[in-house]
Amino acid sequence: MTELYIGGLLYDGGSEVVASQAVLVEDGKVTKVAPSGEFAGFAGQTIDTTGGTLMPGLFDCHVHLCLGAEGDPGTAADKLLPGQLTMKALERAQTSLAGGITALRDCGGKEFLEFAVRDAVNSGQQMGPTIRASGQVICMTGGHGNRTGRIADGIDEVVRAVREQIHAGSDLIKIMATGGVMTPGVNPEDAHYRADEMAAGIAEGRRFHRRSASHAQGRDGILNAVRGGITSIEHGIFMDETCVREMLAQGTYLVPTVAALRNILDNTRNGIPAYVVDKAERISENHRRSLQMYYRAGGNIAMGTDAGTPFNRHGANAMELEFMTELGVSPVDALRFGTSAGADLMDLADQGRVGPGMAADFLVVDGNPGEDIRMASRRENHRLVIKGGIPVAGQAVSAAGPSFQRMAAF
Repeated sequence: MTELYIGGLLYDGGSEVVASQAVLVEDGKVTKVAPSGEFAGFAGQTIDTTGGTLMPGLFDCHVHLCLGAEGDPGTAADKLLPGQLTMKALERAQTSLAGGITALRDCGGKEFLEFAVRDAVNSGQQMGPTIRASGQVICMTGGHGNRTGRIADGIDEVVRAVREQIHAGSDLIKIMATGGVMTPGVNPEDAHYRADEMAAGIAEGRRFHRRSASHAQGRDGILNAVRGGITSIEHGIFMDETCVREMLAQGTYLVPTVAALRNILDNTRNGIPAYVVDKAERISENHRRSLQMYYRAGGNIAMGTDAGTPFNRHGANAMELEFMTELGVSPVDALRFGTSAGADLMDLADQGRVGPGMAADFLVVDGNPGEDIRMASRRENHRLVIKGGIPVAGQAVSAAGPSFQRMAAF
């Protein structure tokens, strides 16, 4: 099947939104991007993007498909049988796709249930975004994430835990460098793993060609992860100038997850445990400051939301773009963090950009998101979500009815 997207603006994952460019798609791949005039007389199917912008589908580099964004999502997940939780995880992945997320990275699941969702979606058996998944988080005894994570203490046990994740089928290794907000009895500022334990786990993953992500909020834990060779720092809340300098030197990504604390602080009276609210209120200003610091320094940043944490809903992931711009990120840079930068972090070379040979994973939005980020961040401004050249959500899909939606899903 051949389609031509023509009439509107184009954001290709780079540094600007441009006019008068059309995109030709054949069998789910982009084959040509050229001035609209070059397609005069085209006789195939045309998708009119006039008044809007075609852009790459969005990447969320930090979600939890096994969590449902309730006030206490861990407790809610514990009440479900494995089969029920797996179906919920699939539903959340599909909801994210409908919200413009064409690729996501699950950074901590439960009993490897999310792997079944990943495999079904990535193989084409089910509709959904491209998924990369870490499996169990690796944490110390009593550490952040111990409720569902793989507890490991000491170098030998950390290495064993990494090998277990790889054996189970992980795409990346997630190691908890510090305490966090969602675990009772731990402080976000405190380093958990020692530097040698962190380095050993990261190195073992790298030996088997796995990238790594670290929940790292406190300064010392951030430095332990960066010095160990971590690929991405998740949250980075108490980052300082030393962290920035060493992260820049290593090319480390920051996945800031502004939505995580934002949604907790907007819902403090809606059933969120008191210890979660207390910690979120204490660290929120540092969280905002860390993103601003790394952004001003020119560091690598990729969009991630922590979707699944309290009131941080799957399907509303794109709001992270808006939250970043409220902290000083330019709209075009926010778009880049949510597209091509996410693809680079997730090592998806054929996604995240619009160009010849790239997957036809698109989001078509109203207006110009390079001027008004709300065009991309808010679902009411989304016209169409395209995955592999197939419309899966948006105005055109809704108008075509449920039968078309089922066909589009496969």
